[in-house]
Amino acid sequence: MSKHPSFWVVIPAAGVGSRMRADRPKQYLQLADRTILEHTLDCFLGHPGLKGMVVSLAADDPWWPSLGYASDPRIRRAEGGVERADSVLGGLRLLSELGAGADDWVLVHDAARPNLAREDLDRLLSELAGDPVGGLLAVPVRDTLKRVGPDGRVLETVDRSVIWQAYTPQMFRFSALQEALVGALAENVAITDEASALEWAGQSPRLIEGRADNLKITRPEDLQWLQQRWKS
Repeated sequence: MSKHPSFWVVIPAAGVGSRMRADRPKQYLQLADRTILEHTLDCFLGHPGLKGMVVSLAADDPWWPSLGYASDPRIRRAEGGVERADSVLGGLRLLSELGAGADDWVLVHDAARPNLAREDLDRLLSELAGDPVGGLLAVPVRDTLKRVGPDGRVLETVDRSVIWQAYTPQMFRFSALQEALVGALAENVAITDEASALEWAGQSPRLIEGRADNLKITRPEDLQWLQQRWKS
């Protein structure tokens, strides 16, 4: 039996990315010769364990149909929502129609995180294959952290040895993820990532250390950094 379990992927991509100050959502900006979103999809499309992929998009998204991947049979389009959790749930509903089972693994990955290394993906899959909860890629923080008050002054220095940055993919069982997201939204819980929904449901996701350069493009300087890195 393969050490890497089979899996589905959901890419929430309905956001507008206003901090990029661009004329289109950040996932459609160019990186090298393709859009950021196309590079992100490439991180998974060559993997033998992939069962299928759903991209959750805004209903009025005019850019997706122009991409070659829009007609790829391995990728299906779902309708996204205002919040990330709404988009993920839309993707999960479509996965259910495609045959995803309750115990199937689902990986949720940021649309603007195109530099996921194959070795990180394989490590996540192999390390969590038998885990009862699932987990996510993460990176221990490197810098000194400060907690500040409303006046902008330091209150204390935080112990960084127990603080990690949450990355994606985040990997959970289909039914557990869906139930956690639905329940948390019904209780008006702030869901910033899928792991936070599982945490609200009483679970403890496992952290798998990944590469720090699996960055999420959020600001113009992030894209500039990655463009320079890919040129070198």
